[in-house]
Amino acid sequence: MTTTQLSAPRNALELLAMSADDLDDLYRDSSIGEIPRGKGVGTAVLVPSQKIGQLLAKLTALVAWQGKVIDDDGRHLVNLVTPLRLRAIRAGLYRADSWLDSNPCIVIDYSTTSLCARWVRDEIREVGPGLFLGLVYLRKRRLPVRFVLDFRGE
Repeated sequence: MTTTQLSAPRNALELLAMSADDLDDLYRDSSIGEIPRGKGVGTAVLVPSQKIGQLLAKLTALVAWQGKVIDDDGRHLVNLVTPLRLRAIRAGLYRADSWLDSNPCIVIDYSTTSLCARWVRDEIREVGPGLFLGLVYLRKRRLPVRFVLDFRGE
């Protein structure tokens, strides 16, 4: 599928169904958007375009990670983790160039706010209204996982 064939996804399930290459193309073709505020429901995209990916996304949400909550000022966030949805693992937020394509993105930076995740950098771009696709880097190396944040409050 070429990027011209891609339409704005409506939900995380549509993103889970896409291939890794199509997700990367969508990310490259998307704009930065505004830094969202409030709770973003998270979906882990561990195995794109595979049925097992949907199962892994559900399992991850049940036991590990449910999303992120961004402060009203748009400068910090915390992750929602464990089945209790504890607010943990704080990060800073700012606009910068993506390590993927050098175009603007929203950076989620753990380097100065978290001991356990200080080597992690996430990047997000808005791929649909209120829907953000994220990339994950560890020590400047891109990991083969992605995530979705849905701030639409549905």
